[in-house]
Amino acid sequence: MPALVGIGARLYRLLPLLIVLAVVAAIIYAFVSWKYTDTRAKELLIKIFLGINSVLSALFVLATLYAWAEGNMFVAEFFLTCAIMMIVLLAINVYCRQRFLHNHPNYKWKKTFDALPINKRNKQ
Repeated sequence: MPALVGIGARLYRLLPLLIVLAVVAAIIYAFVSWKYTDTRAKELLIKIFLGINSVLSALFVLATLYAWAEGNMFVAEFFLTCAIMMIVLLAINVYCRQRFLHNHPNYKWKKTFDALPINKRNKQ
């Protein structure tokens, strides 16, 4: 039972970060769905949060490694919890992207003209 209390306390420390991410998501979704369409808002939200979660996951992993190398276990434990939470959110984001593409096949993320190899640019 004490282990569950410890996990709850660690997750409670992440609550402000999760609230900020939820508010940012709500603002982005509301603005883009008002300006364009709901589908475009979902697409943009997935792209933005894929980047945010990837960057935050990498930063928290680096912070965990640095704190562990310095011998500061309290900080390493906190950042490890943050990194795990961001990796879970990243996995949820990837799953949402797969479901979005499954339900909207016309929204495949296509390579732009600049991302194509030079030999394929001439054919278009």
